[in-house]
Amino acid sequence: MANHYDVAIIGSGPAGYVSAIRCAQLGLKTICIEEVANQNKVALGGTCLNVGCVPSKALLESSLIFSNTNHKLKDHGIEVSEVSLDVNAMHLRKDKIVSSLTKGVSGLFKLNKVDTVQGKAYISDPHTIKVSTEGSDPNIRAENIILATGSRPIELSDYPFDEEFLFSSNGALKFSEVPNRIAVIGAGAIGLELGSVWARLGSEITIYEALTDFLPNADDSISKEALKIFQQQGLNIELGTEIESLEVIDNQVEVKVSNDEINNLQVDKVIFAIGRNPISKGLFDPALGIQIDDKEFVVVDEHCQTQVSNIYAIGDLVRGPMLAHKASEEGIMVAERIAGRNYSLNYKNIPFVIYTHPEIAWAGYSEKSALEEGIQVEVGTFPFQANARALTSNESTGFVKVVVNQEDDSIIGVHALGPSAADVVQQGLIAMESNVTAKELGSVMFSHPTVSEALHEAVLSAKGNAIHLNNRKKK
Repeated sequence: MANHYDVAIIGSGPAGYVSAIRCAQLGLKTICIEEVANQNKVALGGTCLNVGCVPSKALLESSLIFSNTNHKLKDHGIEVSEVSLDVNAMHLRKDKIVSSLTKGVSGLFKLNKVDTVQGKAYISDPHTIKVSTEGSDPNIRAENIILATGSRPIELSDYPFDEEFLFSSNGALKFSEVPNRIAVIGAGAIGLELGSVWARLGSEITIYEALTDFLPNADDSISKEALKIFQQQGLNIELGTEIESLEVIDNQVEVKVSNDEINNLQVDKVIFAIGRNPISKGLFDPALGIQIDDKEFVVVDEHCQTQVSNIYAIGDLVRGPMLAHKASEEGIMVAERIAGRNYSLNYKNIPFVIYTHPEIAWAGYSEKSALEEGIQVEVGTFPFQANARALTSNESTGFVKVVVNQEDDSIIGVHALGPSAADVVQQGLIAMESNVTAKELGSVMFSHPTVSEALHEAVLSAKGNAIHLNNRKKK
């Protein structure tokens, strides 16, 4: 049968398209169903490629270059005058990058013989998917089905997105000009990144966060230093603040907030960055018995299998952090298991990155979380101010921190605030996943000068043996 497949995947974001490619590589006849269309063609890549990770990083890079040109070239002896900004050209660059990557996914599908269909999918029985498309409603039969429909920005019922004054994170990537004032609701990764983009380009940014702690999932020392840096950069971050009301008056938004007292602020635009909800409703017949929890996540086991043995759910649709790399790895795991292979993920060591300037990244235990679990730890830190490569790059803000289990010398946490923080943490994560001890990593030769030497020195510091640091321990 032409419409009979080994695997049918619903959704083509980082979870879905990666899983589809891996299924095909493993010899499984695979189809990917995507609801979103662009110019009458299936739009592959999901939120991450089209309106999330990739376009936001393009704007972060453009805005950083603009900011550095205005403020940092003098440090290098370079004088410029009358630096101008073409917002349209900035968006064209962003869109070109997105188009290139989405075309790349399409090319990989063709290379691996993954079929695609555009339309809304509905699972009517364990092996049948009804796809609503223009002009027809074909049925697809599949031995295995993978749900990978992703998530969407949380929208408050009292303040729906109009994408003119009240913006989702998607709409905040498309401003045609630089607003004078912006209020950002939420001081997580999305809020900080979007706030940084428009602050660098000239907007006055106020970020409101309901929690009293800044970045509570990061190591306390990282959070404390990052907050200080962002405030110095001009981001006005107000913690423990509740939104009382938002009202559009004369093409301005009047924001009323409470934090011990009531305060008003008039802004041009409000960006909501308060999280995302899984897209789990209307995907399948409830009689199938697939469970959805109170937060709308599809309930799965440790291998992303639902209560129906041949139906899986991955990515933002299931428990855990909503991260593209976590979604992709789940897609690979499920593909491997469908192919009969033994494959599992280590959810304890998921890397987290916030692409601000400086970058923030971490993986594994923080010092606090380790102590809360009764783990006796040794902690090492090393500042980028003592790192030659960071200094020559004029990027010496921040530090690297490692958390070592005192009992067996295993590295159980790596944290960084500073240049290439994500890459530095990834090196530490490789060591963690490979069971490399602190002593063993400390004996590895690191290239000089590189920012990665800060990781090396931090590991040595945990033992009191750092070379370019006044060690707290003496041996």
